[in-house]
Amino acid sequence: MMVSDRATPIAWMLAGALLAGCASGDTPADPPGASPVMRRLTQEQYRQSIADIFGADIKIAGRFEPDLRTDGLLALGTTEVSVTPAGFEQYNTMARTIAAQVVDEKHRDALVICKPAAIKAPDDACAGAVLARTGRSLFRRPLTKDELAKTVSMAAAAARTFGNFYSGLEFALAGLLVAPEFLFRVEVAKGGELDAFSKASRLSYLLWNTTPDEPLLAAAEKGELNSEKGLVRQVDRLMASPRLAAGTHAFFADMLGFDRFEELAKDAIIYPAYSLKVAIDAREQTLRTVTDHLIVRGGDYRDLFTTKRTFMTRALGTVYRVPVAAAAGWEPFEFPADDPRAGLLSQISFVAIHSHPGRSSPTLRGKAVRELLLCQEVPAPPGNVNFNVVQDTSNPKFRTARDRLTAHSSEPMCAGCHKITDPIGLGLENFDGLGQYRTAENGAPINAGGELNGFVFKDAASLGKALHDDPAATSCLASNVYKYAAGHKLRAADMPWVEALKRDFAAGGYRMPDLLRRVATNAASYKVSMPSAQTKVALLEGSKP
Repeated sequence: MMVSDRATPIAWMLAGALLAGCASGDTPADPPGASPVMRRLTQEQYRQSIADIFGADIKIAGRFEPDLRTDGLLALGTTEVSVTPAGFEQYNTMARTIAAQVVDEKHRDALVICKPAAIKAPDDACAGAVLARTGRSLFRRPLTKDELAKTVSMAAAAARTFGNFYSGLEFALAGLLVAPEFLFRVEVAKGGELDAFSKASRLSYLLWNTTPDEPLLAAAEKGELNSEKGLVRQVDRLMASPRLAAGTHAFFADMLGFDRFEELAKDAIIYPAYSLKVAIDAREQTLRTVTDHLIVRGGDYRDLFTTKRTFMTRALGTVYRVPVAAAAGWEPFEFPADDPRAGLLSQISFVAIHSHPGRSSPTLRGKAVRELLLCQEVPAPPGNVNFNVVQDTSNPKFRTARDRLTAHSSEPMCAGCHKITDPIGLGLENFDGLGQYRTAENGAPINAGGELNGFVFKDAASLGKALHDDPAATSCLASNVYKYAAGHKLRAADMPWVEALKRDFAAGGYRMPDLLRRVATNAASYKVSMPSAQTKVALLEGSKP
């Protein structure tokens, strides 16, 4: 979705964007930009934004509409989703509960920056000060004079109706919280690039996964983000913060498809060690491993596929079958050099998600490696495939997954897909559907050998080494970071710049902070262009009543 004039309703904002802006430079490492977008806040971004604006103790009551995964990322799907009537009701419920807490006696002294002249009557001056400050944080830019006047008027009318200044303020705050300008990250074009406040939002959600803080908004308001020096200064500040780990945490949760944890289920009879606590900790274990290695230690991205270093809780220790000293919380842990586990692929988060409730799945695991880590699409299976042989884990003739898949993929319609997934996934067969290590299935020894893009491996550890050495893995990460930041799929015009990004990533030793900095500071990340004249006319004609 595209937007321009902030002071107009969203429908006119969309049309206005089509009539403004122009394409800019077209050098190999500086492509013509895509159109500015509107991105609905994800659940995590909504929660974190509220916590940063009002405080971590503000409770959020309500259900969020599901996000959409597009081209491998939820971050891209946010540009394609809207808010349904049912979803708006939920947002309205959340807005009312949040606003009520902001003005209650427990919070008002900290969050309401002035005292009204009278509790039982409107006070436009005080309400205006509160709403201007809060609206700036919620909308990620200052309210226009018209927006502020209307919101103050709303507060005054409600205060007269309810006979209470704080009730009126609560009503107006709730209105800001359901405004499109808060629920969506609204990008605005100016002179062939994003305006300063749109740049601030991109920076903050890329690096911290939350709303811009006051110094970043102030830099945007002063125009500092429109200069290379000012932009670099803010990027350096954001990246020096411990909150960079939270932003990296969010990116990898998206890239690794960890939203699937919300629907993860395991057969309690087959896997008695599984629990909701195990699932929550498994997700966090991998993300802690990632952020510690990439951000805290500044490590090589490729080493995530071979590292023995991670973190452990007592609940996870039960599944991994390792001792954990701490009864609660996390502790650093390193698998011995001769341990069969190495890298992210051998962690519970990966092997458990990409399995069935009652059995492992080399096909799902191989597919995940291809799609999530190598950015290689695997076609969906035909609708009339018979999976009986694969699903029958008690078949005495086919005791291991390798045996069953060999029998299944002998069918011509199945062979093609299985050829590109199973040789990878079979390398993880020493881990059952929950991620517990095993050497046999149904009494038959497991052969965990396989092949990845010409690299022959013998087990999960050497599969990790194969992924470590595969250039498609680092290429995939660089592409995903760019898409995550820009909010659109890669276009042909992007490729020279993205290829340059990949070369810089390699030259710098595959360091994640360097990759983020390159994306965040490059002018190409903020360039925008508009549709052709024919597209403009067609869209405007289609919007007429």
